[in-house]
Amino acid sequence: MKNHPLTTLLSFAFLAATAVAEPPPAAVVVYDHGQVENAFAKGMPIAANDRFKISAGRRVAPGVVEIHEHDTDIFYVQEGTATLVTGGTAVETAPSAPNEIRGKSITGGTARYLVKGDIIVIPTGTPHQFTEVSGTFLYFVVKVTK
Repeated sequence: MKNHPLTTLLSFAFLAATAVAEPPPAAVVVYDHGQVENAFAKGMPIAANDRFKISAGRRVAPGVVEIHEHDTDIFYVQEGTATLVTGGTAVETAPSAPNEIRGKSITGGTARYLVKGDIIVIPTGTPHQFTEVSGTFLYFVVKVTK
């Protein structure tokens, strides 16, 4: 069963908000293939702490504008294609969680067509929005917190 996009967003926001007090692990951590496959099947967070967050992104539709005040996003495309608009000015913005802003659209941004194998780094504070998604789009997300 797939999670509703809002459920996934709220799950990640909860993990992000509760991660502030937790330092990164001091020991090696392995997330086995079963855990990772399950995360991609649902599109959900894998780990979060005060330095980084790891998530399995899953999209079947466009999304809202996201602006992270403390996180740099690093996406690695696992499957599918999508158009991601970055930069420009976010329209109709509002806070969605601590240090997170959401918006309706972007004006003046740069559209990038992403395919399997692409990596994109989105610096802290940069508006970004998936505007087109073909089929199921899976992407591995690492958020580095400053």
